[in-house]
Amino acid sequence: MTDAQTRSPARTALVIGATGGIGHAVAEALLAHGWTVKALHREPERARGASPDLPVSWVRGDAMSAADVTAAADGADIVFHGANPPGYRRWRELAIPMLANAIAAARASGARLIFPGNVYNFGPDAGVIVDESAPQNPTTRKGAVRVEMEQMLAGAVADGVRSIVVRAGDFLGDASGSWFRAVMVKPDRPLRAVTYPGVRNIGHAWAYLPDLAETVARLADIEQDLDAFEVFHFDGHWVDPGVEICHAVRRAAGKPDLPIRSFPWIAVYLASPFSPFMRELLEMRYLWRRPLRLDNRKLVSRLGAEPHTPLDEAVAQTLASMGAMPKRSP
Repeated sequence: MTDAQTRSPARTALVIGATGGIGHAVAEALLAHGWTVKALHREPERARGASPDLPVSWVRGDAMSAADVTAAADGADIVFHGANPPGYRRWRELAIPMLANAIAAARASGARLIFPGNVYNFGPDAGVIVDESAPQNPTTRKGAVRVEMEQMLAGAVADGVRSIVVRAGDFLGDASGSWFRAVMVKPDRPLRAVTYPGVRNIGHAWAYLPDLAETVARLADIEQDLDAFEVFHFDGHWVDPGVEICHAVRRAAGKPDLPIRSFPWIAVYLASPFSPFMRELLEMRYLWRRPLRLDNRKLVSRLGAEPHTPLDEAVAQTLASMGAMPKRSP
């Protein structure tokens, strides 16, 4: 056990969004670090049945209810806010109020709020290698919402709310809304092809959820030593050229001739006037057409190293979680 882990026994975390990919992974990591974990859900019995391997205390409540979140956060030392609007829909309508409720709960309990950030905040002026001081001038609606959310966290410092933003790229792992699962590989069926959405010779950032969750847990262990508002960039896997992620799929599956297909962006464009989901996909296309790598030097200087699973292993575990290939033993 590390020195950081010895600090966490008897400390309590509330995880909002524990049935989602990032929330579930963070709950597992916090438990492994000795934290007592509570998880908010509208239907605790259903959540418990869906996640029997997650020994958390399920608390009935809705992330859209300030009273529910505040009650659930009572006695917590940290609140991890992993709730997201489903299916890329109603971001402003849902994301802003949910975060406001988490901020209110952290204020009432004195807990540190931890928020998973992403790269939507950055426009072309941010550059290729992006650190925590890069300008945030997004060109998309979701990016503007993300910037507003982080501004809410920074502004809450004046009210005594301490927070951490951990920013990462696209998810690998058991994450239902990820590009890997939604676009690149079809879940729950034999692997017959892999689709790549980007320009093949341009790098792309990936974050393997267990590594990202371990990073969150390590920061939670030392949160009392951090400034009131902190932002850390998680590098994860910088895959350059980007199409190399498809070759990792080939290696993991043992299929060196697995077809690599291009994503039909023209079909998305044609369908976008009639489909909100397609419009949201199209808005994110720019992240597949230019490189944007997160600079993790600040994180490494604080933790000593960034948790890192080899790419082929991360891809293999992701495919197994999707039912695209047999599960591997831990």
